[in-house]
Amino acid sequence: MKILQLIGVMLSLLVLGAHFLRGGATYLVVAIVVLLMLLAVRRPWAARTVQVALLFGTAEWLRTLANLTRVRMMIGEPYLRMLFILGIVAAVTLLSAAAFQFGSLGRMYGLGKNRATD
Repeated sequence: MKILQLIGVMLSLLVLGAHFLRGGATYLVVAIVVLLMLLAVRRPWAARTVQVALLFGTAEWLRTLANLTRVRMMIGEPYLRMLFILGIVAAVTLLSAAAFQFGSLGRMYGLGKNRATD
């Protein structure tokens, strides 16, 4: 189960990195690469850093969703499919952050009361 949660975290970071790359924010793409490498560090601070970044990523997806929906509504283009897709992406990113808090992934990084590994 840990590997599936870790893959979800990695995919969330990669999709966020692609979003930043498309927007031309190279420094944020570099930050995403650093966060991906940080997943190899099995320490609580590393997990919390990635978790906080994923929470900011969720906020970025919701901001993007609101902006694109507003623009599409103003110009009369369809927006429901985009709203649905970005909503799912934001939810998956949020669940990836929660995996450190509630899943076995948190124990792997030494978070929580029980610091034993699976």
